[in-house]
Amino acid sequence: MIADNDSAPQLHKNEGIKTRSQYLRGTILESLADTSTGAIAPDDQQLSKFHGIYQQDDRDVRAQRRKHKLDKAYSFLARICLPGGVCTPEQWQVVDELANFNAFKTIKLTTRQAFQLHGILKGNLKDVIQSCNEVAMTTLAACGDVNRNVMCNPNPLASEVHAEVQEITAQIDAHLKPQTPAFSEIWLDGKPINLGVEQAKERSKDCGGDAVEPLYGPTYLPRKFKIAVAIPPYNDVDVFAHCLGFIAIVEDGKLIGFNVTVGGGMGMTHGNEKTFPRLADVIAFCSPEQVVPVAEKIVAIQRDHGNRVDRANARFKYTVERIGPDGIRAELEQRLGYALEDPKDYKFTSTGDRYGWNEGIDGKWNLGLFIEGGRIVDLEDKPLKAGMLEISNVHKGDFRLTANQNLIIAGVAPEDREEIDALVEKYQLDAYKNASGMRRSQIACVALPTCGLALAESERYLPNLVSDLEVILEEAGLQEDEIIIRSTGCPNGCGRPYLGEIGLVGKVPGKYNLYLGAGFDGERLNKLYRNSITHEQIIDELKPILLDYAKEREKGERFGDFTIRKGYVKATPTGNQFHADVAC
Repeated sequence: MIADNDSAPQLHKNEGIKTRSQYLRGTILESLADTSTGAIAPDDQQLSKFHGIYQQDDRDVRAQRRKHKLDKAYSFLARICLPGGVCTPEQWQVVDELANFNAFKTIKLTTRQAFQLHGILKGNLKDVIQSCNEVAMTTLAACGDVNRNVMCNPNPLASEVHAEVQEITAQIDAHLKPQTPAFSEIWLDGKPINLGVEQAKERSKDCGGDAVEPLYGPTYLPRKFKIAVAIPPYNDVDVFAHCLGFIAIVEDGKLIGFNVTVGGGMGMTHGNEKTFPRLADVIAFCSPEQVVPVAEKIVAIQRDHGNRVDRANARFKYTVERIGPDGIRAELEQRLGYALEDPKDYKFTSTGDRYGWNEGIDGKWNLGLFIEGGRIVDLEDKPLKAGMLEISNVHKGDFRLTANQNLIIAGVAPEDREEIDALVEKYQLDAYKNASGMRRSQIACVALPTCGLALAESERYLPNLVSDLEVILEEAGLQEDEIIIRSTGCPNGCGRPYLGEIGLVGKVPGKYNLYLGAGFDGERLNKLYRNSITHEQIIDELKPILLDYAKEREKGERFGDFTIRKGYVKATPTGNQFHADVAC
């Protein structure tokens, strides 16, 4: 067993909240019944995250409401899990209807292949969750100190193994769901949770022995836990950014197993050198039958050895950093009761999505759409939400949400392509045809006005920055080049900015840290280039580099590689972490 040398002084206050919660019940029911406020009790705000709910308020009107001595404009975010990002037309229609009763009337596609609904009033939360359950969707474990929505390469049937890998993804997700009856009691009037798959309720004997939560126990995990499954050559889920990853290994068209990766994570805290982004290490190879047991044991290792004192240092990446990849593998094999094979060769070529029509091996077609910011909403000149609803009414396949906040209309029969194309054009969902390569390669977190952690704008800022950069791209002849640009309003990294060839991290309102040099394949983090600069300064800094890239790049050289070769930033020696360049 792993020997932890760290002493354990007073635990973080959240550990007490979980311990007292009676397996995530807390006083949530009482908070929901309190009509004197749109908020819920502070402890319940932490517990509700396990149920897939965040309390938020509209920060755009905070000052005005404070001036008039009014309470904050409270509402809630509900995050809806879709393992691997797969969504049926019926599920889409339910989410569309639910969005109509929320403040923003928006369907948000997240960077974890899930739906988010913003602006839900407290009194409507139960209806939202029950409606999702009726069509085999759930908010359970979309947030909180548990394993969250398991991601998978969203390209449907790009090879023979895609359906098999998607099924394994769903099995991992179901197996790691919390077992507490609190979710059903509070939201579903005691009815069973409908996940659409058979949920495994038996855990291994050495998982903890807790009668209610055999894997998690009464205090669950020290922090959130994230898993992704990737199928080379596409790394469109950024597998190395996750606590645990599985890289599919295919030989002669057959899935023989997965490389196991551990210790990835994007978040950090400004000014805290003990926090840093980290890419996962590849530690072993397992068979398809071993995937679920491996996932279970890795989660249990984090449960037992993660930091429960300092939440800023509690993610699994810090456990791996402290114990070492070899130590994690040894502990994993001891808990499994057998040895794993060494990793096998693989190759990634891109972290981006495929746009336009692509034919699957089943003879059906898949249409990749570019959804800027992942926000599907009806604007005066772009009725995207109405368009997707109409498509869902006629579509016979399914939809796939991507980790880049885009959408695939999947499983279209050849004879139905013309109808889908006409609807896409009618509702101006065809932005993929004319958007620049950089615009198609952007990711932005939500940030303001709803995220309470945001230090600066992100989703409302990045498209404008790209528009200004497109003037330079046109001058340089780079309009079609896929240059990965990512933005977040704070250093927590929800938009995976540290894997952007250009990364922007909010520092204060209107100022960002600028990072350069990530790998196009998702296997190298970027480095800090400039600290706390304005929009105008970002343009001034990037313009000469982009022009230089256009003139002096080598054949096939990507922008991130170029910035390292030319010395704008230095490559991380190990390729898997950085914390020396964390800015205050």
